[in-house]
Amino acid sequence: MSAELAVERLTKTFAATAHAAVDDVSFRVEPGEVVVLLGPSGCGKTTTLRCVAGLEHPTSGTIAIGGKIMSDPARGLLVPPRSRNLGMVFQSYAVWPHMTVAENVAYPLRTRRMARHDIARRVMEVLELVGLAAYANRSVVLLSGGQMQRVALARSLVYRPQLLLLDEPLSNLDAKLRLRLRDDLRRIIKQTGVSALYVTHDQSEAVVLGDRIGVMRDGKLLQIAVPNELYNRPADLFVANFTGASNLLDGRLVERNGEFGTVEVASRERLTAWLPAGVKAGEAVKVAVRPENVRLGANGAEPNRFTARVAASHYQGMQTVYRLATLGCELEALELGTSARYAVGSHVDLVLPPPLCWAYPAADTGELGEL
Repeated sequence: MSAELAVERLTKTFAATAHAAVDDVSFRVEPGEVVVLLGPSGCGKTTTLRCVAGLEHPTSGTIAIGGKIMSDPARGLLVPPRSRNLGMVFQSYAVWPHMTVAENVAYPLRTRRMARHDIARRVMEVLELVGLAAYANRSVVLLSGGQMQRVALARSLVYRPQLLLLDEPLSNLDAKLRLRLRDDLRRIIKQTGVSALYVTHDQSEAVVLGDRIGVMRDGKLLQIAVPNELYNRPADLFVANFTGASNLLDGRLVERNGEFGTVEVASRERLTAWLPAGVKAGEAVKVAVRPENVRLGANGAEPNRFTARVAASHYQGMQTVYRLATLGCELEALELGTSARYAVGSHVDLVLPPPLCWAYPAADTGELGEL
């Protein structure tokens, strides 16, 4: 059974610091949807999840699950965690080492006093789902980290919660296991149909797992959108920078024409860039461009076509990263392929596609802080 999660104007202030760890955050998770909260350490994403779980007491705002209010400080209402019918998966595996795989997964059903034959059936169903049916009678201490996290996931799903909460569940795994379980997680969650709220600082996890992604910073939810919109229309410079737009060009907006405008950069050259609402002619701006959106070897007359000198080249097997001197600065460009096409010191024509150049007010900051 899946349910809608509705978070409205959630604020959490810790008395020790008087700082709003979560600051007026609102979002919804539709039934069966996976929403990922993404951001650097200290941005408030885990505190938000803990408020949803009932492990933290919000300062203000409301949290509703399946249409039922779980938290409303203004009315003195706070439903305890055990009464919210939630599944939770944490960074640590949190399995009982003295139990077998099946016993770990069965534990929540035994505490609910379910019939023994129903427990056995449910346990095998969920172990099949997470790929551990063959390990049912094995001690969990004999499992790998990835397998133990699958046990934790199975245990959180076996009693069919209305909402699944996942707090950086892959962070303790090595890179290979993380990739394997990341790809399986979305399939497992979607197959159960449960609504899920997932917290991570890893952009690739967010894109693979989320139906929508919300980016947080300093307790605020800056943007929540489907992955394609988030990556191609970031709401501000921080969102653009955090999701990989590492090239920044200083300039000034010369004129605006609808959603696009002409920007003059430090070299006095001009380019066309997409503009968020509110940016006006004459303003200082920063133009953000992703390295993978810099198109090399351009031919013909195209908007935003420039010539660059290859200042450095870093071959990485399946791709090459170039440092290109152009427009009065250096840009990074990423090109797929198993051979580098351009030598250091050579010149190359490039295009910065206007829809993929985003100009934000220079007063904004895209500094990421600690991840």
